[in-house]
Amino acid sequence: MTDNSDINTEITESQLRPNENKQIVRKVGDTEYERYAIKTRFVNIGDDYIEVIKEYALPHIKEGDFISISEKIIALCQKRIVYRKDIHPGFWAKLLCKFVHVTPAGPGAGTPHKMQLIIMLCGLPRVLLATFCSAVTKLFGIKGVFYKVCGHEVDGIDGLIDYDISYKEYVNYGILNPENPSGVCNEIYEKLGIKCMIVDACDISVKLLGKCDALDIAVPVLEDIVRDNPAGQDDQCTPIILIRKKN
Repeated sequence: MTDNSDINTEITESQLRPNENKQIVRKVGDTEYERYAIKTRFVNIGDDYIEVIKEYALPHIKEGDFISISEKIIALCQKRIVYRKDIHPGFWAKLLCKFVHVTPAGPGAGTPHKMQLIIMLCGLPRVLLATFCSAVTKLFGIKGVFYKVCGHEVDGIDGLIDYDISYKEYVNYGILNPENPSGVCNEIYEKLGIKCMIVDACDISVKLLGKCDALDIAVPVLEDIVRDNPAGQDDQCTPIILIRKKN
């Protein structure tokens, strides 16, 4: 565990500014939490997540704080990627992606390469079953069944974007969910003394993938704390959220 008693833990004025359309304070139950979006450099494939968190989060940690980390940067550090050049969309991928519901959070599986990756991960029979179930349930106004049938490994795929974005790197590869997220959180706590959780969040949903054993807050509460996705999902480059109970 790292001793950070001599490190400046004050949040600077510039870091008090939330991402656009986001609020610093969120009330969950009877408790108010301050959420500070910490800006980092672009995290590359194979970077050391311990060093990233040590550099950007550790200097601001006070007693009682914990952090929320985007699953994307952990997956990138773990090299949990599939390159576009290794994905060859076939007939079914090109057909099925046309029927995907596009949300404000992005196209989801609505691109040939991403749909082909889903088929590679799940197998065509499961994807066809998910498509059938999705088509039926949509008649009753129920959405998201495709991803529930395929599993969160599919729901959590990032990258392989086919439209213009700020980070061109995300065009060239798909990013899978991180491996052993709770184990990663425990490692971060053991090496840096920072309680943390890893979340897959967008502007319409949030799912906690893992947390350290020392973070003794119920999962639904933790998810609700970041329900509004204070990290944003555009080019903010703020994958770490410092969370502090408001006095």
